[in-house]
Amino acid sequence: MNEPGDVLDHIPPGADVIVPVCLGEPVALLDALEANADRLDGVRIHRMDPYKERAYIRGEFGDRLRHVDYFLGPGSRQAYWDGQVELVPAHFSEAAALMRSSTKCTIALAMVSPPDRHGYVSLGTSADYTASFIGRIPFFVEVNPHMPYTFGENQIHLGQVAGWCRSEVPLPEIVRAAPDERDMAIARHIADRIPDGACLQVGVGRIPNALLPALSGHRDLGVHTEALSDGIADLAEKGVVTGVHKRTRRNKHVATICVGTRRLLDWLDHNVSVEMIPAEWVNDPRVIANEPNFVSINATSEVDLMGQAASETIAGRYWSGSGGQTDFARGVQYSAGGQGFLVLHSTTRSGVGRINVRLTPGSVVTTLKNTVDNIVTEYGVAEMRGRSLSRRAEALIAIAHPRHRDRLRHDARKAGLLH
Repeated sequence: MNEPGDVLDHIPPGADVIVPVCLGEPVALLDALEANADRLDGVRIHRMDPYKERAYIRGEFGDRLRHVDYFLGPGSRQAYWDGQVELVPAHFSEAAALMRSSTKCTIALAMVSPPDRHGYVSLGTSADYTASFIGRIPFFVEVNPHMPYTFGENQIHLGQVAGWCRSEVPLPEIVRAAPDERDMAIARHIADRIPDGACLQVGVGRIPNALLPALSGHRDLGVHTEALSDGIADLAEKGVVTGVHKRTRRNKHVATICVGTRRLLDWLDHNVSVEMIPAEWVNDPRVIANEPNFVSINATSEVDLMGQAASETIAGRYWSGSGGQTDFARGVQYSAGGQGFLVLHSTTRSGVGRINVRLTPGSVVTTLKNTVDNIVTEYGVAEMRGRSLSRRAEALIAIAHPRHRDRLRHDARKAGLLH
């Protein structure tokens, strides 16, 4: 066993350090890097969706220790706006490949579970891109009793690692956001279209928190998802999610990250029904396409009348990243019976319409109009696949907020989308 500070012996000048998503952050190891930043030179930490803002993310150590992000999270958003963070556009399925091709991949630092009786530790709530590097680059791990032991392809033997230390930092809980009436309406629209036996990918947030309980009456659903949450655990305990009709990893609930409460973490611990697999397999559109009746549900922030979806910017300013949205949107196109849903409220809290003839200047297209399948608001479902631009415009106007529909028809005629 090592001390956290011993990790510095493995961080040469110009090192590229790989760190897991969200709850997989090795707190004591990153504390040691920050406390000894004067000993570092040109080190870059590569990660997605940091949950906690840190001094190195804020750029307090200059070029000695910097943050490179692939999906902005609550811990990096403000620092990116302040010009202290580099943001690399990436599909989640390609994050590991991008890191392999564009960085030195010097070492991976990760929080892990206590070892099993065979000496293997688990990345717990993570597989993401980090598990793709097991056996390929050195690992220095932080063993924490609060991290659940999960199965799949995210284990590493303590004999394989460059070093390891102990910590007992409690993992942060991601409390379920309470859905409002608009979320409940969106959930009802989608739940009615999901057949028994379907395989689900569901994001995290208020709309998924409304949707998953609405599926309690379904039977034999499967899970092949980017993020596994409390709601999926609830359905598994009720016998709704079984995975018996899946073609790959049959009878298993597949994910690449887990986000939720302590109750979810306890449910995950040594749960053989859950398999944590790297995102380069879970999010591969070719893998997704192989599952029949695949249903993908993801959030977007703004849609234009052609069906282009801006999901990583809000009001023209970067908020997150592409993540896995396009991975799953592409995969369901080739799944037999597949369906893709992009969900959003018809307006912002201040009443500004989220469906407009054109996207807000500065917004970027996450999911192309040719890839979008269904767009859902509290007013209904607009089917995009195979529809002309004029029929798309009509369908989207019909699910916009009623007080914006006349303006949208006028704007659509002016833009040549309606005649």
